[in-house]
Amino acid sequence: MNDSAAPRLSTLQPARHPTPSVKAQRLTHLIFERPDLDEAAHFLSDFGLSVSHRDTDTLYLRAADPSPYCYRIHRAAQARFLGYGLEVGRLGDLDHLTQLQGASAIERIEHPGGGKQVRLLDPSGFIVEAICGQSSSVPLPHRAALSLNLADKQPRINRAQRPPITPPEILRLGHVVIEVADYQATCAWYTQHFGLIPSDIQVLPDGSPIVTFMRLDRGEIPTDHHTLAIAQGFTATYSHSAYEVVDADALGMGQRVLRERGWKHSWGIGRHILGSQIFDYWQDPWADKHEHYCDGDLFTATQPTGIHPVSREAMAQWGQRMPKSFTQPKLTLGNLRMLMRNLRRSPDLTLRKLMALARLFG
Repeated sequence: MNDSAAPRLSTLQPARHPTPSVKAQRLTHLIFERPDLDEAAHFLSDFGLSVSHRDTDTLYLRAADPSPYCYRIHRAAQARFLGYGLEVGRLGDLDHLTQLQGASAIERIEHPGGGKQVRLLDPSGFIVEAICGQSSSVPLPHRAALSLNLADKQPRINRAQRPPITPPEILRLGHVVIEVADYQATCAWYTQHFGLIPSDIQVLPDGSPIVTFMRLDRGEIPTDHHTLAIAQGFTATYSHSAYEVVDADALGMGQRVLRERGWKHSWGIGRHILGSQIFDYWQDPWADKHEHYCDGDLFTATQPTGIHPVSREAMAQWGQRMPKSFTQPKLTLGNLRMLMRNLRRSPDLTLRKLMALARLFG
């Protein structure tokens, strides 16, 4: 957090930590629970992932990159998002992480790719599997980006554009977005313990931060504008995850295929303002959002943090305006109970803040 003690806690802006415990190198995988592995595989295969391993109670899917899997699903009675994996650079990093409160000992990984891991819970209760030494798989083939004829450069002569009508080949898992009640503590945990850098922060009219887009710190090696984004919510929940495709035609073809196969569309196509990705969002059978994207921003560690007002208009440069349904919470009895509990408990959650969010996104 910022060192100044003058502002109230709710208006402090998340900031990079000067001496983080370790520096995460990569977002490796997501972890879900689902009651129906076949239905999960159906959607994700249409979305563009490939089933890589499967047993009775666990399903693994991968992208084209060398990671053995990027999406792990455990069979369970209820659909739930559990957390994700972050790769660290060396075994000594795992030793540092075992010293954190609630951390496991260093364990041998039983999932595809093997390696070692330390399991942690972040302040909002999401599982973080810090992994090291995972073996790579053979990359999957994918088509090259289409050659574009531009006004001042026309490389494609006597050749037509005919991309295949198939699910888009997903290159890799790009980022995950979570909502939390304990916003400040959760942001601080990732900056302090995994070295994540706030790329951009969106704030309410009173200056209090509401969304932080965080990137990896890999020095002069460019990294995605955000690998993890954290948004203020009334409880800890999954917002969406994002997967890179080769170009805008792959993204558009993904929309065609998913629409023709009967899946539910959430938002897109458009281009984000923060991160600049061309995006398209779809819902899986449990209404969890999954994003195809291409052409995102890349930053080195020297890029300073930006501060921006939050609004529906601040979400896209062009394309469909963000629909109200995109941010509407699921108003179940359990969620209402959680809202009341967190209003009493969390220093970051107030009725005033909830009312401001409702005015901006309602």
